[in-house]
Parts: sequence; structure tokens; C-alpha cells
Amino acid sequence: MGTWEDIWPPMRLEAHYSDRVVACFAERPASIHAMLMEAVQRNPDGDALVCGAQRLTYTALLEQSGRVAAGLVARGVRCGDRVALLLGNRIEFVVTLLAAVRIGAITVPISIREQTPGLAYMLSHCAASLLVHEADLADLLPAAADVPALHTRIAVGGSCAGSLEYAALLSGEIAPQPATVQEEDTAAILYTSGTTGRPKGAMLTHLGVVHSSMHYQIAMGLGSTDSSICAVPLSHVTGLVALITTMLRCAGKLVIMPAFKAADFLRLAVTERMTHTLMVPAMYNLCLLQGDFDQHDISGWRIGAYGGAPMPVATITTLAAKVPSLTLMNCYGSTETTSPSTLMPPGQTAAHNDTVGAPLACAEMRVMDVDGRELPPDTLGELWIKGPMVVRGYWDNPDATAGNFTGGFWHSGDIGSIDAQGYVKVVDRMKDMINRGGYKIYTIEVENVLYAHPAVQECAVVSKPCPVLGERVHAFVTLKEEGASEQALAEFCRARLSDYKVPESFTLSLTPLPRNANGKLVKRDLRMQLLAMLAPAQGV
Repeated sequence: MGTWEDIWPPMRLEAHYSDRVVACFAERPASIHAMLMEAVQRNPDGDALVCGAQRLTYTALLEQSGRVAAGLVARGVRCGDRVALLLGNRIEFVVTLLAAVRIGAITVPISIREQTPGLAYMLSHCAASLLVHEADLADLLPAAADVPALHTRIAVGGSCAGSLEYAALLSGEIAPQPATVQEEDTAAILYTSGTTGRPKGAMLTHLGVVHSSMHYQIAMGLGSTDSSICAVPLSHVTGLVALITTMLRCAGKLVIMPAFKAADFLRLAVTERMTHTLMVPAMYNLCLLQGDFDQHDISGWRIGAYGGAPMPVATITTLAAKVPSLTLMNCYGSTETTSPSTLMPPGQTAAHNDTVGAPLACAEMRVMDVDGRELPPDTLGELWIKGPMVVRGYWDNPDATAGNFTGGFWHSGDIGSIDAQGYVKVVDRMKDMINRGGYKIYTIEVENVLYAHPAVQECAVVSKPCPVLGERVHAFVTLKEEGASEQALAEFCRARLSDYKVPESFTLSLTPLPRNANGKLVKRDLRMQLLAMLAPAQGV
């Protein structure tokens, strides 16, 4: 199968968000709560959530989330109010999410790695009225004066001053009737990383979450017998949509890992009979590095989705040999697209490994130039994305919404191309592209060459300020072991790249490169590190 054309259910064009006409699935659940109710009907006694010793069936999940919904209402939360979640990977995250959507409240998941200033900004900006937080993060919470709308704090995993214990939300006995929500209503606000200025709150709607969940479920052939492991943060769009609501859609089992450890992942894969997951490539590599990998019976593993970085060819080859049942599927998406825009069709990874797959059924993708004109196939430009899963905009930020959306298309900020077969290639972020004296250098091209060197464990290429050329190429490289020199790496690149693309300086170490909570490389930190290294030499 080279395209997705033959697997989708009936579709139709629909008008949404007042100014968009998008392709939608003709038959679909009306909301996230509707997906839960359908899952309970299809698999009432099947496992819904597993985390450590905790295990909830779909019937129990409905009952417990209903009780928490009643607890939220008893504490003044109403339809449209914002309920913030500062929680790690635990069952209470999912239960509270489903409780909030039951009463029509808007969930605001926040990374547990966020610090006090960021927490204060997000909670204040969205005017959250209730916060459910990890008890051991209480010291990071902003002062009451900084978040005037926040009237209730609920602690999970212990007690702390100023917060009720989570058990208080479970004290209600009667679940409220589900609120009447519209498909276009906001279900969750996810704040973007804010690499330029303040974070923006992307408004994920029920319409978008349902379509993304259906994209995953249909494309991956998921059903009620599937068992997925969540090893990425639940607060990220991948955890929220690719795993929580997708498994909800197919009435399957979600196994929650509080933190990723390769040994624990393999053990869970065996005991919970894992069939599916979505991780970053580095996690796959860490699993393969386990000395007892071959001793684990993971023959039931069908779908291994990945995103956030290219999957090294060596990893693909090794997984194919060791886990022949596994189909690898590259996934490309973002917070603003409610997770997936493309997926790799089954069986096409080897032939199209330099792409992120093909657009999904409801995703319309175009490559545009700086003047907003469509470019022909195989021409690099900015990827614009449209569809029912694209968010309606940014919470209380009309300027950002206007600047990032045109005619329903979201400007991704990614440089890429689409070939004649429809496969999408992403070569760089617009902000990561290096301009060396007028020559444009896509960092991923240089990184792919470095990854081919046998001594390279991981790498990241960034721009190095230059008073003459504007920018030069600098490479941060983590070596597998000591021995490789800068000269050897440069010569390796010189034999495979145009001369202006070859890194002119390196930072070599045995230390892993910085990554965020979702496993993605943080080039911003590397740029700052490079500037700090350059400052003494420049007399700053």
C-alpha cells in the first residue's frame, strides 16, 4: 500500500470555524465524552488504563471519571471553565481529563518540568479556576495574587498546605449529566514552547481530537484487543491524542509509564502484551541497547510509530531483524494540528525513509513560498496544513491567530516538499536553517551525514555567528566512545556534502544532548551554549 486512499470511511466537505471548508469523516463521535461512551459499550470489562498496580476497566473509568466530574461541579467548575493539570504520567491525569470534558470544562495540561514564572503566566492567561497538581510540586506553584482566577487547588500523591487532597473530588456519588457541547467547542488548551516570546495557547477542539483519534485508529488498524504503552508525557499532544484519546476511540488498553526506562518498557511490553506505541527514535535505540533485548517475547508488537526526529537506517534494519512483526510508521504533526498530519503507510518505511509519510485523509497540505504562492512538487518551501484537526487558533491571542493562519491553513514554520506521489519531506525548521553568506543550509541534511559515521551516537547542527558570512556551521556531537576527532568527522562530511555545508567547528563529548520532556532535541539550549563558549574569545 503506497497511499491511504483505499482505507478511509466516507468523507464530505463541511464548513467549520466560520471561515473554513474542510474534509471531514461523515460518521464520527460528536465529542471526547461520546468516544468514552462508545468504548464502554464495546469493551465494558476490558482494561482501559494500567499504571503500576492500578488497573481500571472501561466501566470503572466511566464511573470514576463521573465521580470526579461531580467533585469538580461541587467546587464551582462550570461548562467552559478551565481546569489545569500539572500532573505527571498517572491514572489521575486521564480520569480528570475525562471528568472535565464530561461537564464541558476545558482542560489545560502543563508540563511538570515547567517553572514558577511559566506556571504563573499560563494559569493567569487562561484564567484557570481549578488546578490539579502533583503534591511534590507545591513549592513551584505561583502565589495566589499572581493567579487571581484560581480558586481551588487539588493535590495528588500527598497533602500540602493550601490544596485539597484528590480524594475530595471522589467523594461525590452522583455523576452529573454530560454537558451539551458542540464539536467546535474547545476541549483543551495546550501551550506551545514559546521559543519566541510568550507561549501561545493552542485551542484543541472536540472536532479536532475526534478526527485525529480516528486518523490514528484507522491508519494503524487499531481495535479493542490492542494494548499500547505510553512512555511520553501525557501533557504533550502526543500523549493526549496519539495515546489517550486514540486508545479511547478503539476501546483498547493504555499502559501508562510514569517515566521511560528501557528495561521497564520491555518488561511491560511482555507482561501487558503490547501491540502499539508511539515514541521518539531515541527510545527505540535505548531499547535495542539493552543486553537482554532478545530475551523478551515482544512478538505481538504490531505498530511502532515514531516522530520528532529521523529514525536512523541502522535502527530500522535492526528492528526489522529482531521484531519481524513490527511495522514502523513515521508520524509528523504538531500541537496546532492536534497531532498527526501525515503517517507512513504500512510497508513503506524502507522505500520512503527520507519522508514523514503521506497526508492523512482529512489533511490538506501545500508547500508555499514567502509570498504565499503554491510551489510545484519537489520544491522546498513552507508547509501549510488545513483540516478539521487544525486548531481554531490561540486562546485570547487574536494577533497570533491572524499571523499564523491563512484561509484555514496553519503556517507550520517547517521547510519541506511534497513529491509527485504525495510523500512529504521535512528538511528543517525555518528558524533552524543556516544562511552562510547567502547559501542556505538545511541542518537535517548535515545531521543525516554525521549520523552515518560509526562513531556518532547523536548530533545536532546549529548556526555559529560570523561577522563576515553571517552564519557558519557548527556541530554538537555525542560520540559512542572516545577516539573520533573533529578532523575525521569533517573529512567524512566533506566527502558527502557540498563544501559550504561541512561543519567548520565541532563540540565533541560523551554526554547526551539536551532534550525536552518529549525527547526532542532542544537546539535553543545548544545555541545558548555555543554563544557562551564564544563570548570569552570575543571579549564579551
